[in-house]
This record gives sequence, C-alpha cells and structure tokens, in this order.
Amino acid sequence: MGYQTRLFIGGDFVPALDGATFPTLNPHDGSVIAEVAEAKAADVDRAVAAARKAFPAWRDMPAADRGRLLLKLADKIEENVDALARLEAIDTGHPLKDAHVLDVPRTAATFRYFGGMADKVQGSVVPVEAGFLNYVQREPLGVVGQIVPWNFPLMFTSWKMGPALAAGNTVVLKPAELTPLSTLRIAELMAEVGFPEGVVNIVPGYGATAGQRLAEHPAVAKIAFTGSTVTGRRIVEASAGNLKRVQLELGGKGANIVFDDADLQAAIGGSAFAIFHNQGQACIAGSRLLLHEKIADQFLDGFVKLASSIRVGDPLDPATEMGPLTSAGHRDRVLAYCKIAHQAGSEILTGGGPPADAALSKGYYVKPTVVTAQPQDRICMEEVFGPFVSVTRFKDEDEVIRIANSTDYGLGGGLWTANLQRAHRVAGAMQAGMVWINSYKRVNPGSPFGGVKASGYGREMGFEAMHDYTDAKSVWVNVDARLPPWYPR
Repeated sequence: MGYQTRLFIGGDFVPALDGATFPTLNPHDGSVIAEVAEAKAADVDRAVAAARKAFPAWRDMPAADRGRLLLKLADKIEENVDALARLEAIDTGHPLKDAHVLDVPRTAATFRYFGGMADKVQGSVVPVEAGFLNYVQREPLGVVGQIVPWNFPLMFTSWKMGPALAAGNTVVLKPAELTPLSTLRIAELMAEVGFPEGVVNIVPGYGATAGQRLAEHPAVAKIAFTGSTVTGRRIVEASAGNLKRVQLELGGKGANIVFDDADLQAAIGGSAFAIFHNQGQACIAGSRLLLHEKIADQFLDGFVKLASSIRVGDPLDPATEMGPLTSAGHRDRVLAYCKIAHQAGSEILTGGGPPADAALSKGYYVKPTVVTAQPQDRICMEEVFGPFVSVTRFKDEDEVIRIANSTDYGLGGGLWTANLQRAHRVAGAMQAGMVWINSYKRVNPGSPFGGVKASGYGREMGFEAMHDYTDAKSVWVNVDARLPPWYPR
C-alpha cells in the first residue's frame, strides 16, 4: 500500500520547507509505516496564504455547487471503503471491522449531510418598526484553522471540514502527528473530485509548532480543536491575538448509570461498547459505570465475563474486537492508572495490564480493565482515555445524579432504565452536552455534538455547526420611513 506523506497546500502535495519529516508508527508492533512531512510555522503561513487566496471564489461559488463537491467526495469515500478502513486500522489500531463498519461510513455520511446542507442555510427577516426592512444573512468567516485528534482521525476530519466548507469557508487542517495518513488520503480524494486549489490545506505536524502557529495566526478567523482540556486552554490563549472565534471539543468522564429496573442484558452489552469500543479512546466513553446496589452484583457478573472475553489482537485480523492503543506513551499512561487504582485500594476485577500473548508483545496493548472505585477517587475524576472503567454503586436517584455531576467534565453520559419519567428526569439533571437513554455513543451528522464545563464549547454537526462557521449580518433598509431631523434647525 502506498501512502501520501507530503503536505497539501494550494492544491499540491509538497514537502515541508525545511525538508523535515517525522515517523508515523504501526501501534500493533511499533514499526515505522512512513515518514511524513512535518509542517512548521512557515508551512502553516504558506497554507493560510493559499486558503486566503482561495476564499473569495469559494465564498462566491453557488452554495449548491459547493454541496455537489461534498457529495462527490462522499461517493468517492464509499468507493474506497476497503482501502480507507485498512489505512485507518494500520495507523490508529482500530480493529478493521470497526473502521469498515463505523469510521468510513460515518465519514462519508457526514460529508454527504453537509453537502446537502450547503444551500439550505437561510437568513431571516426581523419585524421592526414601520417603514424599515431588517434582514439577517449568514456569511462565512473566512479561513478557519482546524486541529483533529488521533483517536478518530478520519471521522473527525469530516466533522470539522464538512460544515466549514459547506458554509463557504476555506480550511487549514492539522491532523494529529500520530495518525496523519487517512486525512492526507482524504486530501487526495478531494483533489480527484475537483475541489479548487487552496480551499483545503493539510499540514501534519506537532502541536507546539504547527498547532500553535495555526491557533495564533492573525489571518485565521476561527480555530476548531478537538483534544485534551489542557491543550484546549492553550488554544484559547493563543487565539487571543486577533480574538478569533474558538470551538473546543475537549475531554470527558462519562457517567453510565444502570438503574435496578434496566434490561440488564442490554445494559451489559451497551456498557461494554460504551467503554471498550476503540480501546476506550473516546472522549464520550462511558468510563464511570454507576450501578444501583440492588443489581450491581448480577450486572458485574455478566459485565466482567464479557470484558474478559473480548478478543484483543492485530487490528487487521477480522476476528479482532479490540486493537492496540494508538501510541506507546498512551499505553504507558493507561497502565499507570491501573497502578494508581491498585494503590488507592480499588479491586481490579479483570485486566489491569497487557495481554500475555507473545505475538502482541511489541504492540501498545492493554486488556479490557474493570476496577471498583469511590466517586472521589482520582480514577473517577481524571480522564484515563483507555479500556479502563471504574465501577461505583449507588442507592438512589439523588445520589447518582450528584455522583454523575461531580467531575469537571460534561461531554456525554448515559442511563439505563425502563421508567420513562425517570429517564427524562435524570437526563435533564445530568450536566452533559449529550445524554443517551438505553443506549450509548450514538452519533449522527444531524445531531449536535459537544459538551459543557471543562469539556468545551461550540458544537460539531447539525445546524448548530453551520451557524458556528458563519457570522450573522444584520442589514437595515429604509423602505419608506420618514425620519424627522435629529438636530432640527
């Protein structure tokens, strides 16, 4: 398989100005997949200049024509589903099945949704005093900078670029240095379907250099970032120079609540997906499992058995259900939390270390891990971002709501119950941007995605995303109003 490894600037694939590269590694065995061009500040400046040059024509293109290009891209992605799924699996560690069934289809669906949305963003007319017409129109911001994370690079590329492009903005996007390959492949497909030069620019590189320059660049009108809360705060500081708009989708510590009247089999399976899908590397993961004391033992019996049975292995093996973590550093971080849990007196019910299989010894693997915990424990407050779930018991609804809202985060959460009134009541009480009832981690291009508190602000997807990539301009027209002189003489 060949890999695109150069920067994409002004419609061309080019090396970094200083010729620098960095390796992207296969998390299954630590081998080097490819050497990728490393963008630095000067390369970002080049990309922003290309995006600025392309902006007027892209803004003025009929919205339906912008939409048609996004629709063509969605079709092209679906034509390449097998190759894209394999590329994502090699670079990230996602099991091939997950990439094939979820990552690539969701990417195509998002571009298709915003392709259809491009000519449907409407302004409004405001009823004001007689004699005046006041209308509000939505206008694109200009050049937007976007920084996508390493956990779902293909999907997040579509979440970021889809609404920005549909709204008439041009883009400079920095993929994570750990996982740049699928985003660069999307750039190739965009060139194939006819996106104009400079409308999209891709600058792989490190956050401290390329990311920092993109966030502080005076010609960038908005910066959209998905990643850690710590880095999100730095993005806000860097953006202050020109007061650019900022959209942040940051960390999470999702509470997944199981009440005593829940369908336990459904809750066990759904809760396992909530935390172990993508090796737990998801900001919306249900990483705090809160169990009603009446059903806790029965639930855990089934949940621990299921977690212990998950097939961990080579992501390219079709039988694999959980692959490696994306980097060695992140694997070590997750394993450190296993030690923290043990030292705090938590019981490790399953997992807690790497698999024993010698064939996986060179990879960044961690077994599905389930630990007991108290709500105030460090492992219940900090985002582990791995196949690691804490289990806490509760007595009643008031107590579990307090526990659910006790962290700094507020991205996603879920609950399992057969009581309709309780379901709506608890969903309303949870401090989170998204709540799932009798399911978990459902996403759709039409449904807003984002959080509150330390999980950030702004929304991906849906009409909210389109509005976040436009400004509202209010225009006042004096139709036939007779205005007396303000300073009569």
